[in-house]
Amino acid sequence: MSGIAFPTPDARVVARRDEIVAGLSRLVAPEALVTSEDERRAFETDGLTAYRKLPLAVVLPSTTEEVSAILRYCHENGVKVVPRGAGTSLCGGAIAQEDAIILGVSKMNRVLDVNFADRTMRVQAGITNLAVSQAVNYEGFFYAPDPSSQLACTIAGNIANNSGGAHCLKYGVTTNNVLGVRMVLLDGAIVDIGGDALDAPGYDLLGIVVGSEGQLGVVTEATLRILRAAEGARPVLFGFPTSESAGACVAAIIAAGIVPVAMEFMDKPAIEICEAFAKAGYPLDVEALLIIEVEGSDAEMDATLARIVEIAKQHGVQTVKESKSAMETAAIWKGRKSAFGATGRIADYICMDGTIPTGQLPYVLKRMDEIVKGYSLRVANVFHAGDGNLHPLIMYNVNDPVEAKKAEDAGNDILTLCVEVGGCLTGEHGVGIEKRDLMRRQFNDVDLEQQMRVRAVFDRQWLLNPAKVFPLEGRWLPQTDAA
Repeated sequence: MSGIAFPTPDARVVARRDEIVAGLSRLVAPEALVTSEDERRAFETDGLTAYRKLPLAVVLPSTTEEVSAILRYCHENGVKVVPRGAGTSLCGGAIAQEDAIILGVSKMNRVLDVNFADRTMRVQAGITNLAVSQAVNYEGFFYAPDPSSQLACTIAGNIANNSGGAHCLKYGVTTNNVLGVRMVLLDGAIVDIGGDALDAPGYDLLGIVVGSEGQLGVVTEATLRILRAAEGARPVLFGFPTSESAGACVAAIIAAGIVPVAMEFMDKPAIEICEAFAKAGYPLDVEALLIIEVEGSDAEMDATLARIVEIAKQHGVQTVKESKSAMETAAIWKGRKSAFGATGRIADYICMDGTIPTGQLPYVLKRMDEIVKGYSLRVANVFHAGDGNLHPLIMYNVNDPVEAKKAEDAGNDILTLCVEVGGCLTGEHGVGIEKRDLMRRQFNDVDLEQQMRVRAVFDRQWLLNPAKVFPLEGRWLPQTDAA
């Protein structure tokens, strides 16, 4: 696949590779510097595996101070830096460049402090998402954002892309659950933004950092909000005769003021793929499935489910199946969280990430199916229905350039559709390279310039993750500004 362009590597930087590697070797231990071609291959791509670029070198620091020294060196020597967590990005946000180093934070994976009284914890940014909850669940607490890749993805990556997950309908996405960060700026300065409280004084710089895709600095520590687990939780499977009826049911539930913990959607191809993999007990005689989880006391769950069932009946629900045990609950969620991996067993695919108003779900689901069929491809839909965060998996043959181009074009059409109905290009995966050239469908030139002006406050030279987010043509540079 070659539809997405990368900047031409700076030949002057590439020619200085040995000198740059030597400089970096003075800043970190030998085992923290990856320089051989074979070892660098492990870092040439991320979750968007159709694109690959071999980095100049890979540095894996263990402390904030080492990150500071690395960034200061790169700033002084004009070397580009691509920050990397676990490399699970589905938008190409962590793909390297030949004239850039990868700065990975995966070795910075410790829990630094837990404060149950104030419901906060401080962690190094390289810790995995799941490990955060595992560190506090012995006291009945958890960290709410739960991406499907939570076993591998890091808090650093979650902050970069403002990641969500199945249970964010009730508890919010990353930006709602991060209280503060320690971040290293391009010149090596170490800054603390936010803090331990729910609100910090001054400008909301934390709101700019979360979702900035590694273009403002490198986050090395984060203070997170942890929550007490509910008394009980119960997922229920609702099967529908059409995707449109399932989508209409979602919109009606939200319109009724009901906010379940989670409300996930699967269409028939996704149901069959996930059931074959996880044996979760999904009904195979329906066209669409909602996984709706409620929580609280038994009485609270019964009352909420009664309201949801009544709404589902008004939309032609065919199957209602409640989880009756912890084992059944685990199987239901295993199937959902395994959707991407299970689909990868049967076909290559690209996973899109658009967001729409929930009231538009019936129309958008119908149009997505028409769009993909128009390219003679297949799609499996599995997504966070409650907040309208779509994840169509467009299946194709990666070894067929024609099909690969069709898959990209279909994905672009779907994202354009999301914008047209009042949504946006990304909900939680980020822009990266995948959606970079679609940004002008969401924003006009003035909008983009203002965003690039904010970026320039932190990185005037476009050294931090420079190939990502903003279209390569028409980039705003401080030195060209008449002001």
